[in-house]
Amino acid sequence: MPFVAICSVADLGPGEMKRLDIAGQPIAVYNLGGRFYATAAICTHEHADLTEGELDGKRVSCPLHGARFDVATGRVLSPPAFKPLKTFPARVHDDQVEVDLP
Repeated sequence: MPFVAICSVADLGPGEMKRLDIAGQPIAVYNLGGRFYATAAICTHEHADLTEGELDGKRVSCPLHGARFDVATGRVLSPPAFKPLKTFPARVHDDQVEVDLP
């Protein structure tokens, strides 16, 4: 699938994250100092929305059990999760955040 626009750059300030449901997939998008990242929005440990957790730099923590992930790579940073998050290429084009979904 080609890149699809998911929100305006103005909709997501630096240090913010937002959940969007795109093509039936819950996607979390993050603005880290003007650079945008996108991951699956659901924790791989239990079914919890990561955008209800905390974002600290490149680290997002699950609100349910505290698992932490690197939003740039999806890598697990602390248990109880052991499976990484799925990540999606993200870019800005014409003031729109675009994500490349499979």
